[in-house]
Amino acid sequence: MVNGDTSAPARSAAESERPAASPRQRWLVLATVSGGLLLCGIDLTVLHVAVPSMSLDLRPSTAQSLWIVDVYSLALAALLVTCGTLGDRIGRRRMVLGGLFAFGLASAACAFSTSPAQLIAGRAALGVAAAMIMASTVAIIRVVFTDDHERARAIGVWTSAHSVGATIGPLLGGLVAERWGWNAVFLVNVPVIVVLLVVGAHVVPESRNPVPRRWDLVGVVLSVTGLAGVVYALKQAGEHASVHTGILVAGLGGAVLMYAFVRRQLRIPEPLLDFSLFGERRFTTATLCVLCCFGSYVALLFFLTQWLQLVGGYSPLRAGLALTPLAAANAVGAVTAPRLANRWGTRWALTAALSLFAVAYAAIAAFGDTAHYGPLLPSLLVAGYGAGIVMTLGADSIMSAARPERSGEAAAIQETSFELGAGLGIAVLGTVLTMVYRTGLPSVPGLGPDERAAVGESFSAAEDVTTHLPAPTAEAVLSAARRAYDHGFTTVAVIAAAGLAATAATAAALLRPRGAR
Repeated sequence: MVNGDTSAPARSAAESERPAASPRQRWLVLATVSGGLLLCGIDLTVLHVAVPSMSLDLRPSTAQSLWIVDVYSLALAALLVTCGTLGDRIGRRRMVLGGLFAFGLASAACAFSTSPAQLIAGRAALGVAAAMIMASTVAIIRVVFTDDHERARAIGVWTSAHSVGATIGPLLGGLVAERWGWNAVFLVNVPVIVVLLVVGAHVVPESRNPVPRRWDLVGVVLSVTGLAGVVYALKQAGEHASVHTGILVAGLGGAVLMYAFVRRQLRIPEPLLDFSLFGERRFTTATLCVLCCFGSYVALLFFLTQWLQLVGGYSPLRAGLALTPLAAANAVGAVTAPRLANRWGTRWALTAALSLFAVAYAAIAAFGDTAHYGPLLPSLLVAGYGAGIVMTLGADSIMSAARPERSGEAAAIQETSFELGAGLGIAVLGTVLTMVYRTGLPSVPGLGPDERAAVGESFSAAEDVTTHLPAPTAEAVLSAARRAYDHGFTTVAVIAAAGLAATAATAAALLRPRGAR
């Protein structure tokens, strides 16, 4: 994990005086940190199926809806390494328990939000809290589990917790949202957090890095503000279907800040992220594979739930159940990935899996029909299976491409690439869908200028407008909005398929072994 790079001599010196934990305490510690990680994974996807009902209640703009969904993963990606460094300094137990407490408070704040701005702020706070939880958990496991065999098993459980959470998120969200409303998808976190805090306060030992890394506050500010500027510009361009001076200034300013962040990390002796690792061709390619694949996978989870509910009329629960084969196939892909790599080699297994994912996306674009789930099912199974292989082998390739003494820095970039991919996937593809919806919405007779503008904002706004229209006009508005959204979803699927195909070609060309021509 991001803070697991303490040198072995330093760790030994710091931990030799600590009494060994009992077996019961060790597994309670693992249950606590894995439970926190499970919640972090659930909150990555649990809101997806609840967005339509949330939109009817809070009336967010299209850009605000995207912020509500992806600000969580963007905040998590931006602060993951920083929280790891701080945990090494102030104490990892304190960081994890503080993160759990903040996660519970932020969940309650999200549940009782009465405006889009409040919900965006609450989701951002959830991302910060998740970064606090995730950043120090693996270091705690390494402190508590001193036996190599036990530690390997514990890290295996810990690794699967986040992916299991993200997998069950849409189904859990559908179950909860349909019965108790969208607010409840956040409230379910609170009792779990209370239990984890009570248990964690009694069993998780305190540990610190005796030689902590320097905390680069300037780098944190540059990365967070730069990323926010670029994403803000993307979403504003999509919402207005145009680019004006303010959007250009925000986008270029964010890009300049990100460039300054990278330059600074290459110069300082103890960087937050060691960008010099990208000088290794295979490391860069593997990171690109993870970023593109996980971004496309999380975007597929999100946009499918919206498409099935808005265009197909699915309930939240039915939409969550419809994604279950995708998630199950993803788990199968992750399990079988090592066997495929042993047979064909990582290079060709990754290339084939990315190609499968691209073909599945293209099939969804060509043949997807919300009225007929059966023809959609094979594409979902292929997409999930291919994505599971890429996530597993891509993460392993990132670590194996780096020298052993730099595994800590490589792990930091690996974790960040997953979370950043999740946020950027929804941000970029969501911007495309918004632009296609706004520009492709057909004109409906009988609407005034204000009503026409509202219908063009988003699908939920179009539904709101229809509540005070005559029945024929209302049906015409909804039909036009469905066609525009369906066209936007198809466009997004085509772009994602093209991006995955290009990534597959890149992997085939650049993931060759050292010395191969």
